[in-house]
Amino acid sequence: MSSPGEYEYAPLRLPAGISRSAAAQLMSMQSDTGGWELARLQAFADGSRKVVMRRRMRLSYLPRPMI
Repeated sequence: MSSPGEYEYAPLRLPAGISRSAAAQLMSMQSDTGGWELARLQAFADGSRKVVMRRRMRLSYLPRPMI
């Protein structure tokens, strides 16, 4: 098990108009290009989503997620 200090986190907010498949595709692109993985996903009643992506600190030279 890893300690919390080994990861960096990037919170994102996806608006209500983005479909589930489009949101999955956006997160997949972030994973492929920046080494990010999904840490937490919270869906709200209005259709928006709060996403927290994480990656190991050693990959900090890669870009932050862009949505």
